[in-house]
Amino acid sequence: MAESGNGNALKIAGAVILPNLGGIVNGRLTRNNLKNWYENLKHPSFRPPNWLFAPVWTSLYAGMGYASYLVYRDGGGFNGDAQLPLIAYSAQLALNWAWTPIFFGKHSIKGGLIDIVALTATAGACGVLFYRVNKTAGLLFLPYMAWLGFATALNYAMLKLNPTEEQKTEEKLQQATN
Repeated sequence: MAESGNGNALKIAGAVILPNLGGIVNGRLTRNNLKNWYENLKHPSFRPPNWLFAPVWTSLYAGMGYASYLVYRDGGGFNGDAQLPLIAYSAQLALNWAWTPIFFGKHSIKGGLIDIVALTATAGACGVLFYRVNKTAGLLFLPYMAWLGFATALNYAMLKLNPTEEQKTEEKLQQATN
């Protein structure tokens, strides 16, 4: 029996809203650390303005959420061909949501970089797995992958511009031995 249009609309809405929930929670954590920590760091010249992040992430979360719906629908749900892609989706979403508490909550630029590298790899695998079930779903991951590449470069630049005391000590020791 075919599902009603309302049933599909609710599933689509749920799939789109789910990733944005983490974004909303993490947005608060980000805002609480902008002025007292983040703005006091050194930033690379290619850093976008702070206001750009919320609309970009909202769009990316909506795209990945809709992609997950397409895979769920076309891949037979959690027990069909969609199972592995949806596991990968959950893993990348968990890594995505973890980045903000690591970077902004713990003020760990290095931890954020480790997370975002793992996230980018996991999201890339997820996009490939999605593509195998539904080509549109896989293609919806391309803007996300592009943004993750940019965000990884930004995180790396932030680490280089703002070394920890431990990194400064290591650099001094290396210079002394050379």
